[in-house]
Amino acid sequence: MIPNLRYWFLLVLIVLVYVAGSFVTLMENDSAQFAVMAMRMYQENDFINLFKGSEEYLDKPHMHYWLAALSYTIFGLHDWAYRIPGILVTLLGAYSCFGLGRLLYTIDTGKVAALVFMTAQTIMLSAIDVRTDAVLTGFTIFAIWQLTVYIEKRSLLALILGALGAGLAFSTKGQIALLVIGIAVLCHLAYTRKWRALVNWKVLVALFVFALAITPMLYAYYLQFDMHPEKIIRGRGDRSGLFFIFWEQSFERLSGEGMGANSSDYFFFFHTFLWVFVPWTILGIVAYATRIKALFKVKFAYKPKYEFLTLGTITLFFLIASFSQFKLPHYLNIIIPLFSVLTASYIHDLYRTTRTKPVQILLGVQYFILSIVFVATLLICFFVFPFKHIYASILLIILLLVITYFCLKREAYYLRILTLSVYSSLLLNAVLNLHFYPNLLMYQAGSRMAEVVAEEQIPVDTIYKLGDFHTWSLDFYNQRPVGILSLQNLRKKHNLWLYVNDTELQKLHDQGFDWDRQYTKPHFRITRLSKKFLDPSTRKRTLDTMHLIHMY
Repeated sequence: MIPNLRYWFLLVLIVLVYVAGSFVTLMENDSAQFAVMAMRMYQENDFINLFKGSEEYLDKPHMHYWLAALSYTIFGLHDWAYRIPGILVTLLGAYSCFGLGRLLYTIDTGKVAALVFMTAQTIMLSAIDVRTDAVLTGFTIFAIWQLTVYIEKRSLLALILGALGAGLAFSTKGQIALLVIGIAVLCHLAYTRKWRALVNWKVLVALFVFALAITPMLYAYYLQFDMHPEKIIRGRGDRSGLFFIFWEQSFERLSGEGMGANSSDYFFFFHTFLWVFVPWTILGIVAYATRIKALFKVKFAYKPKYEFLTLGTITLFFLIASFSQFKLPHYLNIIIPLFSVLTASYIHDLYRTTRTKPVQILLGVQYFILSIVFVATLLICFFVFPFKHIYASILLIILLLVITYFCLKREAYYLRILTLSVYSSLLLNAVLNLHFYPNLLMYQAGSRMAEVVAEEQIPVDTIYKLGDFHTWSLDFYNQRPVGILSLQNLRKKHNLWLYVNDTELQKLHDQGFDWDRQYTKPHFRITRLSKKFLDPSTRKRTLDTMHLIHMY
């Protein structure tokens, strides 16, 4: 379907883009926050207790932080070391997409599914802005793949691996993993009518492996919370970590209690999908609609050339997640592998079809998406953050010439659709990782101020803040959380540094404090981009400033 040389060439380019992004400065809030939480584990040799700043952390299980802390142990405290587990598990997810696509359809479908998964925008982003979802997604699709292998082939090894994957996914983010894995398995069993797979002694082995896999996480929760009912967590005492992870967690997010409601929009995930699956969005929607139509046409009767695992899981997940009162775009990551397999199967159908008009229309759509990416790239490179060196322009021109070559090359429509879609993602994310993010992060005051601390050789144990605002990037790059100091205690101390915002700086001045050295950096909440910030002529109006001052 796709020549091996081109396939491996595209895979190498994708991995290079991932590697380039791994050296980008950590972004606030979540990436830098989770990196600091893992850093504390590593530095304090405490792999039981999770803390978010000064507060004990109940919200998510330990696996992501354990993996990051393990990476620190091997490679040291670096931003790229924090990202390594997420990238490796993402690659496991890509291989699992290949395996599931090959199992449900053909080997060519599996190969395309891996490409689609690795180049979907939200997956590209999750490998750079690493959160728990990167690890969750990889382990979840691995579990689904292996459990499906068991249903089809009754392999004990596949069942054990599937149970292990499910345990690791549950230990990463809790019940959402079991929900998606469970729906996928039930959808496949229901469509294939292979219920006898459940009535087997091997299932007991799988349950034992799953229990064994989640035991370390449960034990950590038990020690931190169940053994200390006196702790006040989110305004409540007597919190059970075990009860939370098995029951309360998902219901808090569905109802908005505990986490707080952030969206009552029932179509949030529908319009969010439009960008998270770029450049495959239209192909994914058409693939979904086509499979729905085909299944209704055969009245959901079992046909070997069809499957309901991807379609059913996607549908039920959207229905359930849409009623949640707490929604974030990266919650869709967990079903992107299934969308990738479904989309790949449709692309494979385009390869076999004799109807040229629908394929030509879809090729035109992908040309349109590529043109949008092209325009966005030019705006980023020559307007938002203009290139400062000629070699950057030369590299961009070379990449654009390669893409132009494949645009003009006369070859099968399906192959052009596939190649141009991958190049769309590569063009956009190469520019983001190598140019946009490094320039954007010049406006993240914490990481910039950490550079000042290193250059001026300021002792990190003498840096404090007055408020309880989070300073994740400063904490990580200083390799030490910033201490908290009250104004009353400040009067009793000398020869220290304060990290303050404009309001606090003015308050210090009004109350008669004085300082002899001051460093100032611009600051913007970089994960909440605005039109005014992206426009260089109005950017200054959107900026705050942070200050590091020496109290003598």
